[in-house]
Amino acid sequence: MSGAVEAKLAELGLTLPGVVPPLAAYQPAVQSGVYVYTAGQLPMVDGKLPVTGKVGAEVTAEEAKELARTCALNALAAVKSVVGDLDRIARVVKVVGFVASASDFTGQPGVLNGASELLGAVLGDKGVHARSAVGVAVLPLDAPVEVEIQVELTQA
Repeated sequence: MSGAVEAKLAELGLTLPGVVPPLAAYQPAVQSGVYVYTAGQLPMVDGKLPVTGKVGAEVTAEEAKELARTCALNALAAVKSVVGDLDRIARVVKVVGFVASASDFTGQPGVLNGASELLGAVLGDKGVHARSAVGVAVLPLDAPVEVEIQVELTQA
């Protein structure tokens, strides 16, 4: 099923990827009432991380911002896997992002703008959200960035 949201992705030159398989005992996304919560999404591309390491050391802030964008795209794929149609998104409520940071790196909000800007470009006003950007010591698989989203759905 493809609608306006996927048409917007195509217009932006993006393709919705397949859902990234879980790395452990969890689901990529779950629905509760009118909300869908995604698990933390790593910037996987074709089943692997394009880069690993800490932001501010092995990974630049610009690279990490692009990786956060990939995480958001993977999160949209996880939402679609549960609801079938991204046009059911009434709004993105919250984005939480984790940045594996070098000890002196303080640019986590700028990194997470990659995810926020993608959601805004794809969903317009529905993509405006609250957000947390958290610096952490390490992420699974030595990923530089991880993003989770919570969306509210239109009534079916």
